[in-house]
Amino acid sequence: MPPWYVGCSGDWYPAPLAMPDTDVDPATTAPPPSARLTLAALPGLYADLVKFRLSLLVVATAAVGVFMAAWTSIDWAIAGWTVLGTMLCAASANAFNQVIEYRRDKLMERTMGRPVPSGRMSPWHGWLVAALLGYAGAAVLAILVNELACALAVLTLLLYVLCYTPLKSRSTLNTLVGAVVGAIPPLIGWAAVRNSLSSEAWMLAALLFMWQLPHFLALAWILRDQYAGAGFRMLPISPGGEHATCEATLMSTLLLIPLSLLATLMGMAGWIYAVVALVLGCWWTWRAFVFFKVRDRATARRVFLASLLYLPLILTAMVLDRNPITDTPEVMNRMSAKADLQ
Repeated sequence: MPPWYVGCSGDWYPAPLAMPDTDVDPATTAPPPSARLTLAALPGLYADLVKFRLSLLVVATAAVGVFMAAWTSIDWAIAGWTVLGTMLCAASANAFNQVIEYRRDKLMERTMGRPVPSGRMSPWHGWLVAALLGYAGAAVLAILVNELACALAVLTLLLYVLCYTPLKSRSTLNTLVGAVVGAIPPLIGWAAVRNSLSSEAWMLAALLFMWQLPHFLALAWILRDQYAGAGFRMLPISPGGEHATCEATLMSTLLLIPLSLLATLMGMAGWIYAVVALVLGCWWTWRAFVFFKVRDRATARRVFLASLLYLPLILTAMVLDRNPITDTPEVMNRMSAKADLQ
């Protein structure tokens, strides 16, 4: 039986496949030896290994933290080192994830062409690259930024590799853990500038956390047959999960509306941002409501595509319409001392 079948209604449902065998000799299940690598091929392979576009999204949210914390007095050297260190740590986490999951990735059409599952790169090669990237990213942040930014980046890396990755095959809670991981990068950017975390920083993290829920739930719905075939535990393929997925998607988009407006109420951004946030939030919620009513791949895809527009638009509006942050005396003294040292 293929990894899915068509029900009487014409919908696609996962077939009852057995879990992949995890008690097998790695020597017999490892991908075939990597083809001869050339220097010209390595950049493309490494970009696929670290999921370059996903890593760029992490860097972008960290950069938002930098801009919001600094307002107009941006230290471009600190911003650059923060972006570089965050990029290296994000790339390391994604590379570790691919190496750990390559056997399951070979069972999914979406991921079977990646370097390690396809056999174009050996697992040991991937491990080495991931480790070097992680050490380099932590070193850049610790030496050239500050210890708090480094600690947050290392925490993100460890949560992604040690918690989120193994949970994907064990519990549907993996989506919540993944959302926590994705909420930390703006804290890294904020900490890089101020070496502390205020309520405004946590508001940014909460916005990123809530955005990820409808984003990933819609993606899990679209790819639920592939996730089932590979043995991943996603909410849409759990008992009663289809209804729960639609409910959670709608509720999280609804909660995003007041949450996004907190930036204006807290004085972080102006009223132009508030209007943009309200319009975007209502539009995405409407997409989620249609998904809740219809519940098919087409409406799930519209929710997912809406998420890809929502985040860059709302963050751009926030940065362009940002207000100065009122500092406590302690923060002002710390930033003044830092400026004197420079």
